[in-house]
Amino acid sequence: MVKKVIYLLSFLFTGFLLGQECPNLIDPLNGAINVPVDATISWNGVTGVPGYDIEIGTSPGGSEILSSSVGSATSFTPPLGLPEDTRIYVTITLFFFNQPNMTCTTESFTTGLVTEPPPCTTLQNPLNGAMNVNGATNISWNYASTATSYSVSMGTTSGGTDIANKVSVTGGLIFDPPGDIPPDTTVYVNIVPNNSVGQALSCTEFSFSTGPVATLPGCTSLVNPVNGSSNVPLTPLLEWNPVPGVDGYRISIGYSPFENDIIDNLVFTSTSTFVIDFEPNSSFFMTIVPFNAAGDAIGCTQETFSTVLGCGPYFDPATGELVTLNPEIDFPDEIGICLGEEPTIVSSDDVAEGYRWFKVSSSGAETLLSSTSEASITEVGTYRYEAYNTISQSGTTIECPSSKEFTVVSSEIPIITSVNTTNQIGGLLIEVLTNGVGTYEYAINSSEGPYQDSNVFDNVIA
Repeated sequence: MVKKVIYLLSFLFTGFLLGQECPNLIDPLNGAINVPVDATISWNGVTGVPGYDIEIGTSPGGSEILSSSVGSATSFTPPLGLPEDTRIYVTITLFFFNQPNMTCTTESFTTGLVTEPPPCTTLQNPLNGAMNVNGATNISWNYASTATSYSVSMGTTSGGTDIANKVSVTGGLIFDPPGDIPPDTTVYVNIVPNNSVGQALSCTEFSFSTGPVATLPGCTSLVNPVNGSSNVPLTPLLEWNPVPGVDGYRISIGYSPFENDIIDNLVFTSTSTFVIDFEPNSSFFMTIVPFNAAGDAIGCTQETFSTVLGCGPYFDPATGELVTLNPEIDFPDEIGICLGEEPTIVSSDDVAEGYRWFKVSSSGAETLLSSTSEASITEVGTYRYEAYNTISQSGTTIECPSSKEFTVVSSEIPIITSVNTTNQIGGLLIEVLTNGVGTYEYAINSSEGPYQDSNVFDNVIA
């Protein structure tokens, strides 16, 4: 006998799902041909991996072209391009703070032929028109697409070659002039990119002026955190060693060794600074360049550190599992409230330290309804349920939340209009027909269930 019919609660389990262990190339794809020599290589990110290393070579697993750490970035542009008409092999290694790195399967693609001469380049250091440049400065420039070498000329007159006369530079974008450049002098630089097809045409001449004779400052190093540190607080005091005779320090910090996307050449006159709210579970790359009237210190190395894990996900070396400190929540996409019987009390059985319930307006604004494990719902619409845990890291308490948006719809008490029974070999086929606004779940024999979505019960024992 049918005892009870109720509206459907469709539950959705939202737990952490670990993706594939290794990424795949997404551009160029594995096996691609005629790939441009100046292509950017990109791959899909892997959840919980704080950083990547990339090796690019001309043999499987090789690094003849380069080997580099890229931090948390999921793309990399080879700074000197790639050789033409060559099969290129790419190997991605996953970097972890607290377990051995994981080297992934090598993938490959083939570059196309270069059919045109390269474009011209631009001076990177010193900048075109710069003043008071130190005479010991090296000359650097930006990569010109498809270029495989550069012809560098320098002189103390426009078009002159008395410092350097068409010196060929391959395998880099830097030229070290023979001896120091004369002080208090305007220097003219001409850089012509070349490739297998020919050389760039009508390239612009650059110039800069050197300053008086002076002594460049030396480089410095981090005191806190020291280079290579992990579990650095999210709001640390960055400190570095003082350098005598400096006017200040140029600080650059980025999420990868190739971009200063946090701060770029910001000048400090002290030897420390607070940073507010670094991202957790991330690698940071920092360069400190002291400077004075003679110019910037030369050859200062980049240093790196990583922050505390935060909410995760991160790998637990004791279990080998990916761990997240956010609570697991189990809540339906849709809830029905009975017409004429409002309010309806909704509650959560999720294990968490705190809870919040919000009503979401059509504009997206949220109104807090409750800060306990249950809330009173009085109308249909969109709502958001949130459960959170708290953790203490480096003297700061942070929340690790999980949330679920759900819809409240109206539902009437169902009316059973008929129960159709058919004899079968294995038992009875019972079909329950109802009227009412709502989506229902069905049970027989007990109001405690079990319930099912279908209104048909098969092979019921009489």
